[in-house]
Amino acid sequence: MGEGEASRRVLITGISGQLAGLLARSLEQDDRVTYLVGLDNREPRHDLERTEFVRLDITNPRLARIIAATDVDTVVHLSTLSTPRQAGGRARMKEHNVIGAMQLFGALQKAPQVRKLVVKSTTAVYGSEHDAPALLRETDRPSSPLTDGFALDASEVEGYLAAFHRRRPDITTTVLRFANFLGGHLDSVMSSYFTLPAVPTVLGYDPRLQFCHEEDAVEVLRRSVLEDHAGTFNVAGEGVLYLSQCIRLAGRVPAHVPMPLARAVSAAVRRSRRLDFTPEQLRFLQYGRASDITALQRDFGFQPRYTSRQTFEDFVGRRRISGLIDRAEVARWERELYDFISRKGQERFVATRRGM
Repeated sequence: MGEGEASRRVLITGISGQLAGLLARSLEQDDRVTYLVGLDNREPRHDLERTEFVRLDITNPRLARIIAATDVDTVVHLSTLSTPRQAGGRARMKEHNVIGAMQLFGALQKAPQVRKLVVKSTTAVYGSEHDAPALLRETDRPSSPLTDGFALDASEVEGYLAAFHRRRPDITTTVLRFANFLGGHLDSVMSSYFTLPAVPTVLGYDPRLQFCHEEDAVEVLRRSVLEDHAGTFNVAGEGVLYLSQCIRLAGRVPAHVPMPLARAVSAAVRRSRRLDFTPEQLRFLQYGRASDITALQRDFGFQPRYTSRQTFEDFVGRRRISGLIDRAEVARWERELYDFISRKGQERFVATRRGM
């Protein structure tokens, strides 16, 4: 391996996260990494052997001192939250994601020893639109402005990162836009969604979905640390699945919800704490999203091991989804959902009549 390709001292933000723990465990096995440190305000959930843990919130101004004291040359930023429940509310989520990233970039600007920065992003920055290209490239932008949620946070973070790169062009910067994660270890909104006994869908829509297997995610992060890959890359398994296919493969029952009632149903599911479902994800269940991974294959030199379909099938097999819930519970949950829809339909009818 040539000069500059191997990292020696690595800092990972968000080390208590599942993906960060899997990456740290992988890097611990590589002799080229001589020092590992993880930052978070919670202890790591993985059993790590030689990763030093520093309890620190990423928004803390002490971050710059930690980077200087550890003398790291590579930083992997994985400390992003995708749902408000993880942060304790939408305002705190935005503070953590956006202000935390700004704090990190400000600290790195004053760290001359840092030579590489790897940032986890998301294909959600493209939005979910009816007129979107079949496969979204890294240069594409959403046709409608992003208004809220994780997608907006990720887009803003990428904007601040671009400004940082102009100030520190000497730092190799890699941005990885991941599709929805699935696997045996990572928990996500989509993994929770497909374990519901009756899976709510928007009536009349069958979106195309794309997935990234957790093993591919860890491997592309590992290579980003140990090799030089400047640029922005979509990371996903090849191919797509329609939502209806996913529901059948998971052995689930679809619960078709009319669009006028979809927001009310998603709010009810969120209040039940079964799933932290946000408005932006509702739009995703209408139009879906699929990204082009040509740059990942050609320029990065990485071929995902799992296609989107193989990722989903492996997820179903590892989680043993089809055996988790019996038919009686499916019927009960579906009945409760349709009772809720009926009540909401009655309320809308009464409100309309009153307005006449």
